[in-house]
Amino acid sequence: MKKIEMSKVKTFFLGSRTDYGLIFKIILYALLIAIGFVYLYPLLFMFITSMKNGADLLNPMVQWVPTEFYMGNYTKAFRVLDYPTTLLNTILVAVLPSVIQAAVCSLIGYGLSRYRFWGKGIMWVFILATFIIPAQTTVLPQMLTYRNLGLLGNILSLILPATFGQGFKSAIFILIFYQSFSSLPRALEEAARLDGASDLKIFFKVAVPAAISSYIIAVIFSIVWYWNETYLTVVFLEGGIQTLPMQLSKFVQAYENLYPAGTVNIFDRLNEAVKLAGTFLNILPLLVMYFILQKWFVESIERTGITGE
Repeated sequence: MKKIEMSKVKTFFLGSRTDYGLIFKIILYALLIAIGFVYLYPLLFMFITSMKNGADLLNPMVQWVPTEFYMGNYTKAFRVLDYPTTLLNTILVAVLPSVIQAAVCSLIGYGLSRYRFWGKGIMWVFILATFIIPAQTTVLPQMLTYRNLGLLGNILSLILPATFGQGFKSAIFILIFYQSFSSLPRALEEAARLDGASDLKIFFKVAVPAAISSYIIAVIFSIVWYWNETYLTVVFLEGGIQTLPMQLSKFVQAYENLYPAGTVNIFDRLNEAVKLAGTFLNILPLLVMYFILQKWFVESIERTGITGE
């Protein structure tokens, strides 16, 4: 009896083949909580600080719990960023090229995975070169080309590269689709050809539905990269279209133009809370997008690692 009880106690704490055990679970959850805190701490600090009024900012005793949830910082940041117009511009700049890029990269990935042709290895070298070579190296010839074509300051300067598979980090998405289509069983395509389906119909009816997870990953990551990109968008758009990150980069100047230092009291002057409110408004649409799509995003991440026959 004692041996059985000792065995149960040992299994409870140390685990067995079917159970991890209490000690392992405690270590695992403690590690996950610590990692989660590291990632969430900046976001929590940003949000809480953005909700503080001027008195709370000056009071060293107020740290994590403000005396009131002050929305005035968001009102000022909303006005400084010209939020509705800038948000629509940012969505246009981020979403439209991302959708086009995902569609084009899927075609390229499918062609590379399913067809054999001369120069395929050279094409892979060029594709990988676009990822390895820094964008700052090629931005000057790109800018001169777009200027000669009259595309600077126009969203077409972002759409056209995406249309030809040269959008932001397109090589990564081509590799993702290549891996996804390579794992697709060829028996499905052969069965479709026996039924008289053309190559284009096979792509849309067989390959695309099987690669939905890859499309979700490509669109989400592409939107995030287009959204956060400031260097290339400033160069190519030339201020013709203002995005949230671009507007945030000149937040201080815009705030001082709207709220001159000599005409406002000390609490209405630019402070850390207003800056963080503007930063939070900048990332809020991305957070909303992730919370809405997180279920499909996690499933897509898992599915992209599954190989076929």
